[in-house]
Amino acid sequence: MKKDILFISPFEDLYKIAKKLIKFQGFEEIDVQMGDLEEGAKKARVAVNNGTRVIISRGGTYNAILKEVDVPVVEVGITAFDILKSFKLIQQIKEPLAIIGYHNVIKGYDIIEDLFVDMDVTKIILDNTKSVEGQIKECVNKGVKVVVGDTVVNRIAPQYGCKSILIESGEEAVLSAMNEAIRVLKAAQVESDRMQRFMAVIDYTSDGVIATDKDGRVTVFNRNAEVILGTTKEKAKGQLISQIFKYDQISKLIESPSIKVDSIYDLGSTKLALNHVPIFVDGDDTGSIITFQDISKIQSLEKKIRLELSKKGFVAKYNFQDIVHQSSLMQKCIKRARTYGGYDSSVLITGPSGVGKEIFAQSIHNISKRKTGPFVPINCAALPANLIESELFGYVEGAFTGAKKGGKPGIFEMAHKGTIFLDEISELPLDLQARLLRVIQEREVMRVGDNKVIPVDVRIICATNRDLKEMVIEGDFRRDLLFRINILSLNIPSLNERREDIELLIEYFISLFCDEYKKGSMKISSDTLGYLERHHYDGNVRELQGMIERAVITCTGDEIKLDDIIESDAYNVDQIISNHSNIFDEEYSLKELEDKYIKYISNKYSDSKQEICHILGIDRSTLWRKKKKK
Repeated sequence: MKKDILFISPFEDLYKIAKKLIKFQGFEEIDVQMGDLEEGAKKARVAVNNGTRVIISRGGTYNAILKEVDVPVVEVGITAFDILKSFKLIQQIKEPLAIIGYHNVIKGYDIIEDLFVDMDVTKIILDNTKSVEGQIKECVNKGVKVVVGDTVVNRIAPQYGCKSILIESGEEAVLSAMNEAIRVLKAAQVESDRMQRFMAVIDYTSDGVIATDKDGRVTVFNRNAEVILGTTKEKAKGQLISQIFKYDQISKLIESPSIKVDSIYDLGSTKLALNHVPIFVDGDDTGSIITFQDISKIQSLEKKIRLELSKKGFVAKYNFQDIVHQSSLMQKCIKRARTYGGYDSSVLITGPSGVGKEIFAQSIHNISKRKTGPFVPINCAALPANLIESELFGYVEGAFTGAKKGGKPGIFEMAHKGTIFLDEISELPLDLQARLLRVIQEREVMRVGDNKVIPVDVRIICATNRDLKEMVIEGDFRRDLLFRINILSLNIPSLNERREDIELLIEYFISLFCDEYKKGSMKISSDTLGYLERHHYDGNVRELQGMIERAVITCTGDEIKLDDIIESDAYNVDQIISNHSNIFDEEYSLKELEDKYIKYISNKYSDSKQEICHILGIDRSTLWRKKKKK
């Protein structure tokens, strides 16, 4: 059975000591074998190839093993007790004496010359270039009668008529070496575990990762680097980084001592986003870390994320290029909105109903740094007051009757790392305005019925068709909240202010609805176009869109004529006035007139909100608000 530690003994007595200690100390992880010098080094190499992780040896054999293996090698030293033990034998000698051995074996014997001043002592330190036999022979020729040394010296000396004294390592030295080997093994195991965890992280990160040493040779090469660069870890390790990236631009980047982030380079047919960070320790260049991604993979991942968000309905569909216009007024508005996309501050979008405030909000989101995150819209006027709080902030299980098991996250949580769009912000009740202000300030929410906060990272875009400053004066809107949401302001002009866009919008809507309703191609007559260009649009682009949609549906030919527009306009004011002229018998305010007209349409269509909103050209939230304020 393979052991983690192998003790290689160069002589028999040391072998016996090692076996004895292994048995009595219970060192189950240590094995022992005989082997001197080259033989010991060969056995060490075989053992390491079979999984041994630490070697123990002594003297010249220790030195030979060091050169053969790449695992820790622990040396059996010589204790003071061992030296004193051999001194008992040495002090009896009256003849010339030589101490011969490797430095790590005889280093404690320098004291002999000081202790025995009358003794003729020769000291010879061996290295790999000196022949042991030749050194002993030379000493004998000079009159040396006794040799002190390691096992090799003791084996050869008698052949030349010399007495020999073996420098031994006793039990204490062997036990110390074994304990050190066990400590080294445990440290190596900890380091190995740490390295395996490190490599698991490196291998499964989405980037390709390469580390180099101070000479520019690869030391780390992860799984994604193999995939992106089309080579294996085994082939890459040890190579110069310039051999991995053979393109001059990339090689120059990597050789540079400066940090480079998000550099874009072509590597054959692959486009890489590459980062290079040189590593300096105490001012010395110790190598570098290179991370890179295949840009096509990044684009694919972004597409996947947006697809998942789209399934939840939390994706911004519109971009600035989707805004149909040609007027300078709208161009100026879009230019300002594009500027806002580069910042993370709150935006307040104002303008009358139907101008496309949400399209602008989505477009700002889609050019911001949050574009891969969710876009979560909520209409503050469309939700009943008792549900707004739980929708905005979420709730925990049991917070109220009917609460879902397990609770529910609010839209702030769902918009984390993205944008939240609060439409009709003016309709938010005052008590919830205070909670919203706290969320904006603290960047954290607390679910209804909970006692802990949840950090959120969202950008807030609000929209309204009302004058919030006037509402502040009237006490219907918090001044401090207005300051928070109105850091960046954007006013969308009404369609009546940019009539040069009407013809372009008509052409766009005709094409859109002809495709949708499979009506073939249609055009609009000149008198109809003139009528629509002069028409006053209370519902702005949304009103024009509704008029064109109805006209495309009802038109039986390939040209939309004035009759198609007039007939489809169910609430033609001239016709209503002629049929109900008695409404002017009394003088009404514009608000009273509007209320009467809404009541008239509601009665006519049996309070069908879908029909009423369709005819009036407004959405449900606007209808709800107008009825609420009657």
